[in-house]
Amino acid sequence: MEAKIKKDMTIGEVITDHPELVEVFMEEGVHCVGCGAATFETIEQGLMGHGKTEEEINNFVNSLNEVVVPKPTDEKCPI
Repeated sequence: MEAKIKKDMTIGEVITDHPELVEVFMEEGVHCVGCGAATFETIEQGLMGHGKTEEEINNFVNSLNEVVVPKPTDEKCPI
């Protein structure tokens, strides 16, 4: 399965598409979700700004993908 969230995505686009991730960012100490920089700063840039290593960034992105709630599709249920 391909990751839905990638470290080169902006924090703003991730939060817009997946508001359930705000809490995950906040728990990580990344409060950029309410900052103007979130509109142009990538997840990687934001976490690097908070002193995170490349390994920590990759682990965080993996944790975001574990939390993402799948969006309902327009496909009809076969039942």
